[in-house]
Amino acid sequence: MNSYELAILYDPDLEIDLAKAAEKVIAIVTKNGGKVTAEDNWGKRKLAYNIKGHDMAVYVFYTVSLDPSAVATVESTLNITDEVIRFLITKPDTKAIKKAESIKASRAKHAKREEAKEESTN
Repeated sequence: MNSYELAILYDPDLEIDLAKAAEKVIAIVTKNGGKVTAEDNWGKRKLAYNIKGHDMAVYVFYTVSLDPSAVATVESTLNITDEVIRFLITKPDTKAIKKAESIKASRAKHAKREEAKEESTN
């Protein structure tokens, strides 16, 4: 099982009752042998251009574990799901994530040293 990021733009009219649409997407993933490990709802946002007559969409990002062979099936099912305006399944760049985390840790360490140095001079 590989880890994937699934970005979904839901119909903006579903903002009030997004739970049913989200359950439907989660069911599609689990039906194909996957597992949703995280969900991040960004809410309703303006689109860069109109998609299917909509200028707004509800952005929800999922982290899923899925077999590579099931990705095409999930994509084809999401393609015909009425609640979904657009979707994108990507494999996260683990090297870039690790590099960003190490830079963040080194900056925090450097800030801590500077803070300690400043306290010792006062």
